[in-house]
Amino acid sequence: MEFRIEKDSLGEVQVPANAYWGSQAERSRQLFPISGLREHPQMVRAYMQLKRACAQANKELKLLDENIADAIIQACDEIISGLLDDQFPVDVFHMGAGTSFHMNVNEVLANRAEEILGGDKGKYEKVNPNDHPNFGQSTNDTFPTAMRMMSRSMLDDLFPALDQLTKAFEDKGKEFDDVLKSARTHLQDAVPIRLGQEFAAYGAALRKCRSWLDHAAYELEDLGIGGSAAGTGLNTHPQFRFRVVEILKESTGIPYRNAADLREAMQSNLAMSSLAAALRILCLELTRIANDHRLLCSGPLTGFAEIVLPAVQPGSSIMPGKVNPSMAENLNIVAYQVLGQCASIEGCGQAGQLELNVMMPGMAFSAQFSLQILTNAIKTFTENCVVGIQADREKCEHYAHTSPSLATALNTYLGYQQSADIVKQALKEKKSIPEVVRERGLMDEETLSKVLDPALLTEPGLPG
Repeated sequence: MEFRIEKDSLGEVQVPANAYWGSQAERSRQLFPISGLREHPQMVRAYMQLKRACAQANKELKLLDENIADAIIQACDEIISGLLDDQFPVDVFHMGAGTSFHMNVNEVLANRAEEILGGDKGKYEKVNPNDHPNFGQSTNDTFPTAMRMMSRSMLDDLFPALDQLTKAFEDKGKEFDDVLKSARTHLQDAVPIRLGQEFAAYGAALRKCRSWLDHAAYELEDLGIGGSAAGTGLNTHPQFRFRVVEILKESTGIPYRNAADLREAMQSNLAMSSLAAALRILCLELTRIANDHRLLCSGPLTGFAEIVLPAVQPGSSIMPGKVNPSMAENLNIVAYQVLGQCASIEGCGQAGQLELNVMMPGMAFSAQFSLQILTNAIKTFTENCVVGIQADREKCEHYAHTSPSLATALNTYLGYQQSADIVKQALKEKKSIPEVVRERGLMDEETLSKVLDPALLTEPGLPG
């Protein structure tokens, strides 16, 4: 491999000759061989959108030479379109605050802009990484801004996936509305319920989760760009931060706004903690729902077997014909992974000191990884599981009519104690509740039929 020699404040560094990154990214590449993971394309894209807006604002404010600004803007556009995506070698777990990746961005932009203006990579004769792509900026305000932009844009992928799953549950609620079954509390037989009511409730829970994510999205739209190194705006034009955010709003369609207090925007990562909280709530609900599906489809002969999930792949290497609830299991696995990443975001979020939180690279990785895998898991769970669920109507109705908890409806007629005695006899003699009531001569057939009609027991009502 051929190298070029670059110099920085610490001395000389060998950089691959064809690389668009420079000395600081190369130092980081060698210092932090931690995970082998690189920044997500969405993080690169968010940073380029931000750098483009900064260059445009500085050009308008006549703080950057027009030719240099245009070259930086062109370089940003190229990278946003997918070019040079192999030029960001910094590990996601690198130095505090995100300086390594930020300088990787500045170096790539400087070298590409240098080329556009007719110069050579690594010479920095026309465009300098610190002076031009970084004019009026700092890692301390650009990294948290890019991190929020990345997270907010990735929510736009999660939202439709979650909405699709919510609708799929609501559709199943309508499809299964006439399927009677026995509810279960404490995993024991309970009063009758309709299978459709259970599925509609899953949809209702996810709509509540969506509201938490909506709030997180709002918090992420609060940007601290222009705060410079400590939130004071040192070395920035008074109009710089306002113009940058206006440009970002126009280019992305997302209603970003300037942070009311730039010090708060730099000290606090409440927006990322809000995202973690919303994702955690969603994952807790998703794993609960996935576990319900695993229970409801358990069997086929020794479990509940009330629903049938689509068979997506063989379930065993040794037991012929076995089919497992693979999609629900996958959703569980992903949800548990995201819960761990949320704990990381929250831990990093409280670890800031004074004017800066240096744990942002960890937050950025956990956010993008969580949003990516959760979005994909929800999509495949919806498409390959929920939309194809079938009800075993015969099994559900058998449970509804034979459950001893039917006796709950007798309370207002016979009292709790006598109803409890009926349940004990039914269980001991393996008889249904109606059979015991008939044997004891406690109700005529018309009244018994009315009182113990499971369909009438699944909505609010009082004995008539």
